Amino acid sequence: QVQLVESGGGLVQAGGSLRLSCAASGRTLRPYAIGWFRQAPGKEREFVAVVSWMGGSTAYADSVKGRFTISRDNAKSTVYLQMNSLKPDDTAVYYCAADTFNRLAPAKDFYDYWGQGTQVTVSS
Repeated sequence: QVQLVESGGGLVQAGGSLRLSCAASGRTLRPYAIGWFRQAPGKEREFVAVVSWMGGSTAYADSVKGRFTISRDNAKSTVYLQMNSLKPDDTAVYYCAADTFNRLAPAKDFYDYWGQGTQVTVSS
């Protein structure tokens, strides 16, 4: 079992930055990748970024490439999502999720554990 708790969301003006954190607790028998997803009102939950267990491999959605950076600190059991040059279209609830097969998967069905989400609002 892995428990995930997101933090760091808030209200920011367009062009600003936020850093989200995903704190993990519990344990599994496998190393796990951590992905970030987001869901805007009336839309499907969509992939944002993912980082492998050791942090050496990452993948991003085209819409955030060059603006967002995912990283992890396993000593702190925390994954970060640094979001720069934010746009109003980035407004959503952001979720982190764990994939216990350590894949760099963009599909939410590959993820076993989910956090409760943190709201990010970008004003124009």
